Amino acid sequence: MKIASITIGGWFQRTMLQLSEVYDFLRGEEPKLKLDSKKFAELRQNLNIGNIEYGVSGEEFVYFTTSDNVAVKIFEDGLITLNNKEVSLDTFFADIQKVQDYYEKQLSPALNYLFSLGAPVPKELAGIKSVYPYFIVLEKATQADMQQLLSKTEGQQYFEFKNSKYDVLRGNKYYFINNKTKSSTEIERYIEEQIFMREFKGQLHRYLNIHRIIWEKIDDVKEHSKVKGSEIVKFTTQLESYAKTINLIDGRINQMGTYLPTREKIAKDDKDLAEFLEISGYRYETLRDTLEYIKYLWDMTENYVRAAEKQFAGIKSDVTSKSVTSLTIVTSMSAGAAILSLFTESEPEFTTFGFIYFFILALIGWGSQKILSYISKRQKYDVTDVEYEKNIK
Repeated sequence: MKIASITIGGWFQRTMLQLSEVYDFLRGEEPKLKLDSKKFAELRQNLNIGNIEYGVSGEEFVYFTTSDNVAVKIFEDGLITLNNKEVSLDTFFADIQKVQDYYEKQLSPALNYLFSLGAPVPKELAGIKSVYPYFIVLEKATQADMQQLLSKTEGQQYFEFKNSKYDVLRGNKYYFINNKTKSSTEIERYIEEQIFMREFKGQLHRYLNIHRIIWEKIDDVKEHSKVKGSEIVKFTTQLESYAKTINLIDGRINQMGTYLPTREKIAKDDKDLAEFLEISGYRYETLRDTLEYIKYLWDMTENYVRAAEKQFAGIKSDVTSKSVTSLTIVTSMSAGAAILSLFTESEPEFTTFGFIYFFILALIGWGSQKILSYISKRQKYDVTDVEYEKNIK
């Protein structure tokens, strides 16, 4: 048995416009945006680029190799694959780490900086560390060989797939592919499609979990049956932050629907994938259905946070109204005292008693305002909402 290659990959929404920017960056073109030219050059140099090609295979792509013999392929829809063909059984895990380190420490920082301008990535997504599927291509491997490798990595088999060209034994993060016909192009196409499907599904799962987290955070704000006036601003700010996150993620989700039909059409027109699609072609339809479900959940989440914002805006308006009323009372007290003084003295005269009297009036006015302000802040306002039983989403 021989290990022919190790491939990892990922997907995040891009277009042919960004692919052109990647190609210019790899060729050493100066950035057209307000990016630091020195940092730009350092990141490019750190990639250790060898040969660069621009091609078309259903979609446009950029392909380049590195001095460490890692081959990188970036498609116009954002799919990225990294391939390491210098692999042996003795250095198996080190060879995997080599290609993963290149992606995390060299390629990913460069692409992140290249696309650092424009709409931000929500912090809930920025901190997520991807778990890569590792595709291990074998030659002349028996079923026992593949099972032995699986036991050394994960030990748990998810499914097994066989056709006339290659066999696949899959764990959770490891795919062991035994090449029967030595057609590396067919296997590469299979790997690319698997990475796209897995990443598409993975992103949808992240959005589902973020929906759950944000919904609970909104619930935490709204669960107070009464809130103090001093807490209104804090809760309003929290809701505004959640609304911003929801808006950013909603945009990402809406983008996803544009990529699935293109990938599906290219795959179904590819004769090399015919046998694979006979048993898994339905997954495109499943991904489409799942995407529609996530869209519906995010519409609900957006409506929920808007309702919460509207509710707290109404409470804030009540607090402001009561503060104005309190200020009016204090002002009226001061005006009344001033009018009373006009009728108690025949003509204005500066005296020690008058000064003390004025000071006392001012102190009473100031104290009254502080007391009323304190009462307003400590006063609790009703947060009414309809209670529902929570179902599993």
